[in-house]
Amino acid sequence: MRKIIVDASQVLAEVLTDGMTIMSGGFGLCGIPSTLIEAVRLSGVRDLTFISNNAGVDGFGLGILLRTRQIKKMISSYVGENKLFAEQFLTGELELEFNPQGTLAERIRAGGAGIPAFYTKTGVGTLIADGKEVRRFGGEDYVMETGLVADIALVHAWKGDTEGNLVYRKTARNFNPMMATAAKLTIAEVENLVSIGEIDPDSVHTPGVFVQKILHVPNPEKRIEQRTVRPTIQVEVA
Repeated sequence: MRKIIVDASQVLAEVLTDGMTIMSGGFGLCGIPSTLIEAVRLSGVRDLTFISNNAGVDGFGLGILLRTRQIKKMISSYVGENKLFAEQFLTGELELEFNPQGTLAERIRAGGAGIPAFYTKTGVGTLIADGKEVRRFGGEDYVMETGLVADIALVHAWKGDTEGNLVYRKTARNFNPMMATAAKLTIAEVENLVSIGEIDPDSVHTPGVFVQKILHVPNPEKRIEQRTVRPTIQVEVA
């Protein structure tokens, strides 16, 4: 039980400092650590760099930290659902390091695996490659990308035990597993908290050795980013 925390705001207030780099799991609004993000907001820390596939939406997810101007820089892949993000970027208030989505995922995985850099064809000949080393392998050009590591990783899991072994459900198994390995301190919010031994070892996505703190969040808010329904079809009966 030594890893279990009951007050995320208190724990984060003790470890957060201005200027930190934080990874935040999730894809769109799926699998985001919304409770932990709120705790970051309450801490009041500023000038943060966030590594996340996207920046949430206006008023939810990382969007609440954009609203409070606590984020200085985003290292992201997709930010198209957030008007405030676009506004802050276009006015120069927010720094942005854009990455192709696969490159971002591999940079995080590499950081967690202790790999300082790797080469990829993605981005060769585009703005993505500006200022980066390009080398030729097998007659093809490849651009060098560096691994990413963070001071803190915030992740969301569907199930976890008291030692921090985590299981992610369906699409929420996106950036969360790799981020959990790529930070000095990993804090996981878990929907279903169980005792050690209740998770089949073969089902574990993130081993507990990577997780230092666990917060039980049994009923997290799960918003739909883009609600889409089938159009009503009028059928004429003869």
